[in-house]
Amino acid sequence: MSAWLRWALLAALALTLAACTTTPKPIEGVSPDAFSRIGRFAITVNEESGKQNAVQGGFSWSDDGRRYVLDLTNPLGSTEARVEGQPGAASLTKADGTRLFADNPDALAEDALGSSMPVSGLRDWLRGKLPPQPEATEVSRDELGRPASFEQGGWRARLSRYDTLGPQLLVLERQEPGRRIMVRLVVNQP
Repeated sequence: MSAWLRWALLAALALTLAACTTTPKPIEGVSPDAFSRIGRFAITVNEESGKQNAVQGGFSWSDDGRRYVLDLTNPLGSTEARVEGQPGAASLTKADGTRLFADNPDALAEDALGSSMPVSGLRDWLRGKLPPQPEATEVSRDELGRPASFEQGGWRARLSRYDTLGPQLLVLERQEPGRRIMVRLVVNQP
């Protein structure tokens, strides 16, 4: 897998997360915090040089409130990567069987990408909530009091099209030296 694809898959996780419309495999020990979402992602990176890189595919998120599993698929539905996390541990398994490990998803992204990413915030963002750390700024809310836009962990986020579980559209943007990253997540199914 190329460095760009590895980065893109992790970026989709970080913020982020199709052709694959199967239900996520449930995590044993279902709790009141259990949660799953299926959808599509698109990541676009615009370099200052004018070069543009883009990747898209699907995601399947299954979460029991303590442990989560995120599968990222290519547009044909084949799994490209699986991210698993729980308190104190996170792992990334690529399609070729290569595995990366870290103490938490943010550290995993930093190890894989060489830069900090707010991956842990994704589990809250998909629920339409703001994680307590890092603190969100410039928060605006919709008429029902749900987060509509905010800045958190270096990302500018817009959440919309809420259903009973959370937003069905998440648009995330990040400006880094020399490039602008845009991630779009569209939820197809709860």
